[in-house]
Amino acid sequence: MRKIYIIGIGMGNPDTVTVKGSALISVSQALIGAKRMVDSFLSDNQQAAYAIAPEDILAWIEEHAEIEQASVLMSGDLGFFSGAKKLRSLINEKYGSIHGNKEIHFEYIPGISSLSYFSSAVGMAWEDAEIVSLHGRNDKDTAIVLNNPKTFFLTDGGNNRVKAICRRLTDFGLGGVTVFAGERLSYEDERITKGTASQLAEREFEPLSVMLVLNEENLFPAKNTLGIGDEAFIRGNVPMTKEEVRTLTASKLNLNKDDVVYDIGAGTGSVSIEMALACPYGAVYAVETNPEGIQLIQQNKEIFNVKNLHIINGMAPEALQPLSVPDKAFIGGSKGNLQEIIELLITKNPKIRIVMNAVTLESLGEAVACIKKYGFQSVDITQINVSKAKTLGNYNLMMGQNPVYIIAVQEISEAI
Repeated sequence: MRKIYIIGIGMGNPDTVTVKGSALISVSQALIGAKRMVDSFLSDNQQAAYAIAPEDILAWIEEHAEIEQASVLMSGDLGFFSGAKKLRSLINEKYGSIHGNKEIHFEYIPGISSLSYFSSAVGMAWEDAEIVSLHGRNDKDTAIVLNNPKTFFLTDGGNNRVKAICRRLTDFGLGGVTVFAGERLSYEDERITKGTASQLAEREFEPLSVMLVLNEENLFPAKNTLGIGDEAFIRGNVPMTKEEVRTLTASKLNLNKDDVVYDIGAGTGSVSIEMALACPYGAVYAVETNPEGIQLIQQNKEIFNVKNLHIINGMAPEALQPLSVPDKAFIGGSKGNLQEIIELLITKNPKIRIVMNAVTLESLGEAVACIKKYGFQSVDITQINVSKAKTLGNYNLMMGQNPVYIIAVQEISEAI
């Protein structure tokens, strides 16, 4: 039976390979993998096969049936963002099992990951870290750091280098977090740098580096349910959506943790705050034109420490044009531009979910007209009447608030 060993070789330095992995490499007739890795281990009596893609690796193995034992070299650990994942899947597809069949057997030998190596180098445990690979991805690194006291990043050679990530953290208001950056781990010229994000944003690093970011003082406020008492907000003279209506409104939006949400006609920002707390990995844009409202939103943002809330001073729909594509939108006030606002929202995202609040029958009528005009297929209209107790002498009287219509719509027809 032919035996093929899939071996995690750690950082690439032969010293970081396990004893078993090193022993199997030494008795293999051929070494398969990236040129840099193969050349680091190759002996005079071994064949070299420079292949990275799983298809190319298996094709070489099948074309060289005379090779009884071969080692496929993978960087790091096989279970940590490794190419072994795709290779294992292809082996299962071609041979009926990840371990092969009666003619060929595949064995998997783990290695030392960059995470475990780097954590040991800086003297920290990693079991409580959020682990993120940014290779070829556009993750919200600022949101991840904001929501975790410890984050480990695998960077890439593009927009996710150490310097760029630290710059984004600094611009987001997280310039004071502690960052450890590791370059060329395990080699003689290994370099580990410690500093704040703002300090490291001014330095250059190897394209493929690792980072450990510590954020203990600027964590996103944890909140698992909707509903904030009205007394928690600074209110001023700007109208504010009351607690019960605000909670139901936010619920009707069906918010996800990473949603991008618009609050159009944000007033004091009470709905914006609710949405920002419900979307810790997303972003909320509070759009308001009233100068006092802008000031109140800023004050309430600081009280609740919601760094994912962005205040936009402007009139919708014009102020919405440059903003990120929204997943959801709440329209609390339209200044007579409801039709134009909805048209822009569905142009930006035809699948957007929109919730509107109406107090007057005229506003309700305008909303219903827009629903018909744009052909929303999912329509939910709720009227809510709220009464709050007020103490008069020895008695509590229920004082009614204005009834509010909450209109939630989604899914426009294909003809629109």
